[in-house]
Amino acid sequence: MRRCAIIILSLMSSFALGQELNCSVTINSTQITTSDRGIFRDMKTGIEQFLNGRKWTSEAYKPHEKINCNFLITITKMPAIGSFSATVQIQAARPVYNTNYSSLIFNFADRDWEFEYIESLPLEYNDNTYTSNLTSMLALYAYLIIGIDADTFSELGGTPYFQRALTVVNNAQQSNRPGWQSIGGNNRSRYWIVENYNNPQMIDLRKSTYSYHRLGLDTFDQDPDKSRKIILDGLKDVKKVRDINPNSILLVSFLDAKGKELANIFSSGNIQLRREAYDIVTSIDPSNSATYEKMIQN
Repeated sequence: MRRCAIIILSLMSSFALGQELNCSVTINSTQITTSDRGIFRDMKTGIEQFLNGRKWTSEAYKPHEKINCNFLITITKMPAIGSFSATVQIQAARPVYNTNYSSLIFNFADRDWEFEYIESLPLEYNDNTYTSNLTSMLALYAYLIIGIDADTFSELGGTPYFQRALTVVNNAQQSNRPGWQSIGGNNRSRYWIVENYNNPQMIDLRKSTYSYHRLGLDTFDQDPDKSRKIILDGLKDVKKVRDINPNSILLVSFLDAKGKELANIFSSGNIQLRREAYDIVTSIDPSNSATYEKMIQN
């Protein structure tokens, strides 16, 4: 079973074992002028039910194993009734063993959401075909979140879910909607984040997320400097990926999720480890050097 490291004794009836996601959806519609605000409340409920109520894998997740995630959907246009454009910030976190701390594992902005939503109409989805842009986008991020979470608990454990996300991308090619194609000059689209997770050149970065979380953060309370050394070794692998593909969206997403956390991890402890970590992160993320200054300040 996944997450064998997290042991919580509880008596749960069998029907409670199942869905993988615990997603909270926020709809920001302040840019839209309409007298019918109810559609946005219905949209929030419909999307949450779609993400949280659907079974995305064959595994039975216990309630404490569900993956916490957030979708902040900012509606920017409503060109017609039932038609919307939006930007979306997606975040997911996983708990750190033996602490009350949750570590951000995914932080991604998708600025190419175009979709239709009709109030009270069920959201339909099929893994084998393109049904609608909204459900395809939601399914893609469901699989990405599950895959990223799985990568933190077992080395490359998320591979089958990244492959499913790739199937969603392939099915959506027929839609001609933005964000699904490799062309167009946007290397930060959902096409490219899925491509990166399935790209063999990114294997070192994916492996590092396992050592970072399972071998580093989950054992941090036992020997902080040993955990820092493990995380530092993982950063060296991240740098390898950066040297091969400096414009990788996967690299950007990793740093967006981990930048502040890395600064905190290396703000104390062995100064040699801290300086080495500082040199690496500032070389791969120079635009955020100020964030990492605390790593060498004392």
